[in-house]
Amino acid sequence: MNIAVVGTGYVGLVTGTCFAETGNNVICVDIDEEKVEMMRNGKVPIYEPHLDVIFERNIQQKRLQFTTDLKDAIDQSQIIFLALPTPPGEDGSADLSYVLAVAEQLGEIMTEYKIIIDKSTVPVGTAERVREAALKKAQVDFDVVSNPEFLREGFAVDDFLKPDRVVIGTSSAKARNILEKLYRPFVRQGNPIYFMDERSAELTKYAANAFLATKITFMNEIANFCELVGADVDAVRKGVGSDSRIGNRFLFPGIGYGGSCFPKDVQALVKCGKEEGYDFRIIQAVMDINQNQKQTLVRKVKDYYKADLKGRTFALWGLAFKPDTDDIREAPSLYIIEELLAAGAKVKAFDPEAMDNVKSKIGDSIEYCSNQYEALIDADALLIATEWPVFRTPDFEKVKSRLKESVIFDGRNLYDLTNMRDLEFYYESIGRTIVRGRYN
Repeated sequence: MNIAVVGTGYVGLVTGTCFAETGNNVICVDIDEEKVEMMRNGKVPIYEPHLDVIFERNIQQKRLQFTTDLKDAIDQSQIIFLALPTPPGEDGSADLSYVLAVAEQLGEIMTEYKIIIDKSTVPVGTAERVREAALKKAQVDFDVVSNPEFLREGFAVDDFLKPDRVVIGTSSAKARNILEKLYRPFVRQGNPIYFMDERSAELTKYAANAFLATKITFMNEIANFCELVGADVDAVRKGVGSDSRIGNRFLFPGIGYGGSCFPKDVQALVKCGKEEGYDFRIIQAVMDINQNQKQTLVRKVKDYYKADLKGRTFALWGLAFKPDTDDIREAPSLYIIEELLAAGAKVKAFDPEAMDNVKSKIGDSIEYCSNQYEALIDADALLIATEWPVFRTPDFEKVKSRLKESVIFDGRNLYDLTNMRDLEFYYESIGRTIVRGRYN
């Protein structure tokens, strides 16, 4: 099939590349000429494991193209995916200006039947607004479909090629038939395609992300209580997760969720509720608790140093909001850095992929190191904000020799308590006993 993907951000680029991988002809559209030229030359502008391999393959085989010419892309395509930004406004609502502006352009451009698909995460009722925008100038028949993405950063290629489910919101039999054929190669193992109305599809994405954010936040609350009563959150997590009604995923405690989806989507759902006169009390609590959880590690640091951080230096391992991505949107590390700098401390950081993005955001206010051990040199303590695999089994003798004191504050519970005790570290994690080593 001939497909246009408008927007080459995280969702758009993965979507276009994966559709090309199954034999479709895909044209990705972006207004950024420099970015388009970079992609034409085979360079992937985001970090996502395994994406570069199929990206390069499909460019070479001429199934994946890039352009700034929206009209040319639409003329060649029957299916149009809108993968445009929907950033949160000041009031928390999703900004649909990019989506609606392109929809209006499509109405003017289309010369024959097209399927316009909302791939971006959008509020309930957006499909109708897209239709209205396109109808302002449209002279031909078209359908608007809601087809939310369920991609995990770090696993996006596999999630797209082998989805748990595909959700398609449409009231058009014609669009349904075409999209069923489009997605058939992705569900050969029997995973379902759920067809429903457009509003239900839109809400499905928000509801899924809000539930997962709630699950994470609930476990963080339990972890905080474990610290007060002397329980071990790892044991509690295993006991709870073994219940088939609950499951063991998204139960790992830490320093709060971040990224491009959960914070924005949860906030937008609360705003949508207010617009309809409904108060999402649980989800509002999730937002409040998560914001507080991002400060947990700094509070532990301040308690240890009796609130005197001025002149101290801290090594920070991890800047991305999660491993296997360079995404720093709403990353807990940014809140940690802000608090430490405000307290007069210095920060030396290392992340395998996200340092350039952090530098573009906060400049040289911190020191960026070439590897994890360089960050430790003359630091008072180590803070861990992202659970990159490279941090899981470090050379602890190197860690001890480079730090001024053997002190670790671990926001991701990477290390075994007994091992930390044997190595004589002072080690604080989330929801577990403090290991004091020789610092008793």
